[in-house]
Amino acid sequence: MIFSDKQKEYIRDRGAHRWGIKSGAVRSGKSYMDIVYTIPANIRQRINEPGLAVLMGNTKGTLQRNIITPLQENYGAQLVGDIGADNTARIFGEKVYCLGADNIRHVDKIRGASFKYCYGDEITTWDQNVFEMVKSRLDKPNSCFDGTCNPAEPTHWLKTFLDGQADIYQQKYTLDDNPFLSPSFVENLKKEYYGTVFYNRLVMGEWVAAEGVIYRLFADNPERYIITTPPADIIDAYIGVDFGGNGSAHSFTLTGLTRGYKDVIILDEWYHKGELSPQELEAAFIDFCRQNCKQYPITDAYADNAETTLIKGLQSAAYRHSDKINAIQVYKCAKKPINDRIALEIRLFAADRLKILRHCTHAIDAFSGALWDDKSAKDKRLDNGTTNIDSLDSFEYSIERKIPDLIELERL
Repeated sequence: MIFSDKQKEYIRDRGAHRWGIKSGAVRSGKSYMDIVYTIPANIRQRINEPGLAVLMGNTKGTLQRNIITPLQENYGAQLVGDIGADNTARIFGEKVYCLGADNIRHVDKIRGASFKYCYGDEITTWDQNVFEMVKSRLDKPNSCFDGTCNPAEPTHWLKTFLDGQADIYQQKYTLDDNPFLSPSFVENLKKEYYGTVFYNRLVMGEWVAAEGVIYRLFADNPERYIITTPPADIIDAYIGVDFGGNGSAHSFTLTGLTRGYKDVIILDEWYHKGELSPQELEAAFIDFCRQNCKQYPITDAYADNAETTLIKGLQSAAYRHSDKINAIQVYKCAKKPINDRIALEIRLFAADRLKILRHCTHAIDAFSGALWDDKSAKDKRLDNGTTNIDSLDSFEYSIERKIPDLIELERL
């Protein structure tokens, strides 16, 4: 195994500290070393000792993707099993609990148990109550915790813990701490995040607040991203629907993806601020679909999943008028975390892969004016009625199920 200087430092200096936590940039080597060394070594050292061995990630799914699958790729399925229905996996001969940490209910089944070893992936995404529970369970003489995270806002509860008096060995990683990355990858990632909070956090590894304009590249030069004619190679198109109410607007956004999902194009929009009956909303949706399905290969629409009744109305209307709209199907949106959507958009703009047709003035205004909420202790897009959040939501609903196909979002 070949390790970077930073990884060697962790192996050399972590010692018997109760906590070992690495924070910093994406792809900087934090998790890789844990997969090939830290996790196997700590599990094997504690076999047959009292207490549980536990692996935790944001969700069980991300834990499987980020930790279990890479462990299997390095050590084979005979030594590292899959997560079973009982949320355990056989790893290096030990029964290991594998749990999502985004909700305290996911770990209730082991509440009260002692942990001889716990590994944490994506710690800043955890429910704080889960982390507090972990602290109280590390009660054996040799109990310890290793984990990784990307930095978040400086007021995050984990930063408060790291700055406290606990017995912690800490490391900060920057993107340049990984000498095994290709120079072109490093250069491109820096360009994609430049001028945003994500550069400070995901490249420089800093705990900084999100402030000011979100989409700086677009706001500084919108003409770079505005086009007058849609590309000829659009192969898929989807509609996002955000429902209005309490001062917000109803918004439909039609988004096209070019061949190979190279580019994302906002093709058309519909925007209405004010009261509408469900029947008027359904009629507007059918008309929007009818006009656009003549030109674009629209298959699906994804609507705000918080409005079940309105979604059912759109589904019924789409069924009744299926002959007019080429049988477009209406589904609930995935509603992925807003900051994941923002990170995607920033990278698409940086790579010149997100374009907007000139007549989509509400989308243009939305991206130009989007701000971080400087009154929030957490990263939060300003949503107080002074900026157009509705067009952003409907656009994001239209493409969020295709995020894995559009870009590999960086592991935390």
